[in-house]
Amino acid sequence: MSFLEINNLKVHFPIRGGFFNTIQDYTYAVDGVSFEIEEGLTYGLIGESGSGKSTIGKAVVGLEKLTDGEILYDDKLVNTKRLKKKVGYNKDVQMIFQDVLSSLDPRKRVRDIIGEPIRNFDNLSKEEEVEKILKLLKIVGLPEDALYRYPHEFSGGQRQRIGVARAVSVNPRLIIADEPVSALDLSVQAQVLNFMKSIQKDFGLSYLFISHDLGVVKYMCDYIYIMHRGRFVEAGTREDIYKNPKHIYTKRLVAAIPEINAENREEVRENRLKVEKEFDERESLFYDENGKVFDLVQISDTHYVATKNKEEL
Repeated sequence: MSFLEINNLKVHFPIRGGFFNTIQDYTYAVDGVSFEIEEGLTYGLIGESGSGKSTIGKAVVGLEKLTDGEILYDDKLVNTKRLKKKVGYNKDVQMIFQDVLSSLDPRKRVRDIIGEPIRNFDNLSKEEEVEKILKLLKIVGLPEDALYRYPHEFSGGQRQRIGVARAVSVNPRLIIADEPVSALDLSVQAQVLNFMKSIQKDFGLSYLFISHDLGVVKYMCDYIYIMHRGRFVEAGTREDIYKNPKHIYTKRLVAAIPEINAENREEVRENRLKVEKEFDERESLFYDENGKVFDLVQISDTHYVATKNKEEL
């Protein structure tokens, strides 16, 4: 049963110009996407830079204004700040940012960084607040003396753990993670991802995991949405997307996953060339004459593809 429902979400940014700086056109960053979030599951938003995936995350958490569409939380409309506050949405939906260093105030110690949302949403004494922060530091694997240190005194992986601790400090239902490990070394990425999985069980979290890395998403996510040109081109389970991709853009992304086995490199290269040829030859099946993505159609119980004719897939 879903607790968060996004219907026909649109975020359009005006393009201004001319002598009076008037609106000349719009950038359709997100142009009509719908999806649902269920308890305890991880959903992936995948796409190249500029596809609109990060804009969706910011719109859902309230950092981008909607052009159109609706957000339903426990079947209640939460399109405005007032409505979100009324139903506790601002507390229950938190975000982890890609550039974690810029999201942590360099003038504040960890105690104040993690404690800020606690003070905003929980009625705790100073002693209770410190006790809660110390428990969070233990959960994320940081020492107690981190309480009085500043963000620049930590490594990238440690700062990401601080960001996670801040996000879970008010016991949210959903965390939107926007490229949470893209700036980290591979070994540190694995540590942070495993840590995020472990606390998901402990806190009963749902994740909306935004990334351009299909390898990371394959490891983390139960259900995946592929984005291109501001719309969903394909949606399905992990198995649907990786074992049976249907959209030409999804096939291109899957083919681009790095191959570390030297014996398969020639096979991988030939497959990528085949996918690029298919993209050119079959583009009209997946995009209209203006290059817009068609609407999603259902091809199985869990699998959806944006196409004008599913019989030709």
